[in-house]
Amino acid sequence: MSQIIPKETFTFFKKLSKNNNRDWFNDHKPEFKAIEAQVKSSYNYLGELMEEHDQIEKIKLFRIYRDVRFSKNKIPYKTHFGGSYTRKKPELRGGYYMHIQPNNESFIATGFWEPNKEDLFRIRKEFEMDDSEMREILNDETFKSTWGNFVGDELKTAPKGFDKEHPAIDLIRKKQFIFIKKYTDKEVLATNFLEDVNSSFKIIRPYFDYMSDVLTTNLNGESLL
Repeated sequence: MSQIIPKETFTFFKKLSKNNNRDWFNDHKPEFKAIEAQVKSSYNYLGELMEEHDQIEKIKLFRIYRDVRFSKNKIPYKTHFGGSYTRKKPELRGGYYMHIQPNNESFIATGFWEPNKEDLFRIRKEFEMDDSEMREILNDETFKSTWGNFVGDELKTAPKGFDKEHPAIDLIRKKQFIFIKKYTDKEVLATNFLEDVNSSFKIIRPYFDYMSDVLTTNLNGESLL
């Protein structure tokens, strides 16, 4: 049976954004916990759908409490739900994220947020040697119409040790390898929302297969596992 994101999610977060303080939240905590339970069930349902085409090791729905210790913004609560889906390690790389927020701020994201130094270098060396397979994935019509192009941080010029005139410098200078797909509030509340998210995540698979292959082998193609 399909599950939906309850419309009360958006209603609650809109009220919280106007009353983001501990007294108000504590007074409305039972309402929040009821919504959170339904949303957690929806995140788990999506995980079950994803298990049909991937191996998900862990599903994590992030807490509503903000860590304000090192932030100038001392607002105590997030006004969104966020949850991640971790693939089976070490052979499967990349991750998934779903963000539910009112005012048409919802989105899903996938890819590599902060690759460590070794992984980033390995990816760049792969692009330096041959970027044709990556280009083929990025230019696939279904892939492109669903996910568009990479987003994320990148260097203004070539990384140290790489030629700034290299034909693949647009890929080599990236520091993150992320794709984002946005949703309106109406789309999130639709009965087929989680199925659409699952289909979109499934379409990312050729990219994950490619990156997993790169990150589990050396430059000679020999397995590191």
